[in-house]
Amino acid sequence: AQVIVLNHPGQISNGYTPVLDCHTAHIACKFAEIKEKVDRRTGKSTENEPKAIKSGDAAIVNLVPTKPMCVESFQEFPPLGRFAVR
Repeated sequence: AQVIVLNHPGQISNGYTPVLDCHTAHIACKFAEIKEKVDRRTGKSTENEPKAIKSGDAAIVNLVPTKPMCVESFQEFPPLGRFAVR
């Protein structure tokens, strides 16, 4: 998933497990792997396998839910492909 960290007090690293809100689902999801940091405007990779991301960063990450959940892909149906991490 591509995530943009808007407001977070510290750094987010591999293993962090926040609650993911996707429509009516509220499920804990683990940041299994931060694959790369990307530029927020262009989408081009700026750093491969960063140790952590912080407020203002955009990144491609692998999120693993603790329970099964279904989310549409953003390319197929953008309104249903969005989620919030708290």
